[in-house]
Amino acid sequence: MNLASEQRTKLDNSDDLLFYEYPRFVKHVDDRFIEQLTELYRQRLEPNTRILDLMSSWVSHLPEELDFAHVEGHGLNAEELARNPRLNHYFVQNLNKQQALPFANQSFDAVINTVSVQYLQYPEAVFTEIHRILKVGGIAIISFSNRMFYQKAIQAWRDGSESDRTKLVYKYFASVPKGFTKPELVANVPPSSPFLAMLGLASSDPFYAVVATRCG
Repeated sequence: MNLASEQRTKLDNSDDLLFYEYPRFVKHVDDRFIEQLTELYRQRLEPNTRILDLMSSWVSHLPEELDFAHVEGHGLNAEELARNPRLNHYFVQNLNKQQALPFANQSFDAVINTVSVQYLQYPEAVFTEIHRILKVGGIAIISFSNRMFYQKAIQAWRDGSESDRTKLVYKYFASVPKGFTKPELVANVPPSSPFLAMLGLASSDPFYAVVATRCG
């Protein structure tokens, strides 16, 4: 599966580094989403392993009680990454211009990506890199909700329903031939409330995570 060229387009075509030039010390999802994500990490990540937090910020949502051998952070704002207490090291790189990651093959036990996959214009190449740097049996956890910087999300994500977006992430994993196990969906979508909907409010953010491990 490859996205068509128009599906990769953004409403804001300016350099992503300019958009993220100023730090945003805010949470992009609600507390309930964060609790579910942290619990998923608690269940799926092993202590004393090497983690890559891809497209990270000032917080990684990793369980406080788990110690890791190394947590590498990547993002577009150095000030945000420097504030993240879980990172042992970080680097800034625009994945929409340079997809190759600066790591040796099979360097990490896990790659996590939190509410950022919608901004990748070349997800097939990035997921190929995720596969390359993961150890065999290593896990990738891609989490997302329905929030986004709309002007920076790719057309394929903007135009799709929440179900379509889940399928997109499945296809990103599948774009690496024989690279990953069949993706598993972990989801919790709160029931809609007509009263809250009338006010333009949601009960809580929907939680989605697509999980797969490297085959060979």
